[in-house]
Amino acid sequence: MKVLIATDKPFAPEATQKIQNIVETVGHTFEKLEKYTDKSQLLDVIKDANAVIIRSDIIDEEVMSNAPQLKVIVRAGAGYDNVDLKAATARGICVMNTPGQNANAVAELVFGMLIYQQRHGFDGSVGHEIRDRRLGLFAFGHVAKMVAKIARGFDMTVCSYSPILTHEDLRKEGELGVLPAYNAKDLFEKSDIVSLHMPLLDDTYHCVNYELLSLLPEDGILINSARKEVVNEDDLIRIMEERPKFQYITDVKPDKHDEFIARFPKCYFATPKKTGAQTSEANINAGLAAAQQIVDYFEKGDDRYRVNV
Repeated sequence: MKVLIATDKPFAPEATQKIQNIVETVGHTFEKLEKYTDKSQLLDVIKDANAVIIRSDIIDEEVMSNAPQLKVIVRAGAGYDNVDLKAATARGICVMNTPGQNANAVAELVFGMLIYQQRHGFDGSVGHEIRDRRLGLFAFGHVAKMVAKIARGFDMTVCSYSPILTHEDLRKEGELGVLPAYNAKDLFEKSDIVSLHMPLLDDTYHCVNYELLSLLPEDGILINSARKEVVNEDDLIRIMEERPKFQYITDVKPDKHDEFIARFPKCYFATPKKTGAQTSEANINAGLAAAQQIVDYFEKGDDRYRVNV
């Protein structure tokens, strides 16, 4: 079987080498396409691939139609909205992700961005501490659980809301000292800072709107390490116009980035490029998990992390 890494944003070299070792040790062939600049390059190299490991790369109907032997796609990370799941299912392709492998890296970034912004980019002016602030976690998956653990170390009060919370989740919340919120409105009312951790789905598109944002205090903070589309940017701009101390901190550059920069230079921060999972450790964790999932799929039919039906 040919296993391809196709990433315009490469894995760390150490991660790539370990992925190659996992693949070749069991007799598969390995190929990589890194830092490609045009879709035609991907179309050319994927045409005889049986499996592909991607990051934020787009795998759509055109790519799949050009890969007749493709059997499995693994997104090295949690989110998978960059893969056309319906097209994959129609072609009998298994799509998997690697949940939890990047969680610590993203959680640490949340606090790195928050502290950086609260200290005004370390420009020497008087900033603010995060101790005793109320942190709300919108969704309670792997990343949010890590954020909760770190937040407790800062003596923050933490609450969370997820529409799919199970009894096990609630138990884990209690162990982490996390208070449950019973709906999104309840979460925002209980929080000074809200950190977003939901996937992009039909019902999460623009789910963070004016109604919810208005429930935060005048100096409220919204942190987004999820997807830009979960925030209604027009509503956020309206809130920031009305509340000069309201802040938006994001690892996913919004469509209206230039407007945010121009109008709210002191209350807005966005990373130049999505960087939540950009650590050597996260690269290794997610890459190796992806490679092992492919090996297990071909050897055992193991598809426990399948995200399409």
